[in-house]
Amino acid sequence: MSGIVCACGSSPALIYPCSGAADVGELADRTARQLSHDQRGAMSCLAGIGGNISGFIKSTEGADRVLVIDGCPLSCARKTLEEKGLNNFKHLVITGLGFQKGQTDVNQANIETVCSKAVELIALPNT
Repeated sequence: MSGIVCACGSSPALIYPCSGAADVGELADRTARQLSHDQRGAMSCLAGIGGNISGFIKSTEGADRVLVIDGCPLSCARKTLEEKGLNNFKHLVITGLGFQKGQTDVNQANIETVCSKAVELIALPNT
């Protein structure tokens, strides 16, 4: 994560994708990786949160901005954070952008579409 600097002067946003087995879960994962590559945030490990790894939980508690990207309305990533008492984040559901679970190609065009919405949310303060 070194070298990732937010233009606003604060720490980078942490990004937690669901990374589920469905196409929209893969799209969430690939979007988070693209955002990290583009230095729009830092992808973090949702399994670390679910596994109750203190370093991941403390980093998330201390983050200025957190974005959770779920593929579908089951919102497994959101629920994983909430289960650990982490509620201060922005939430993006890919099917809410018009993509359909089981019918979505994971390609660069779709990754860029989701990235655009994610960047909008990252720019907003957590509520």
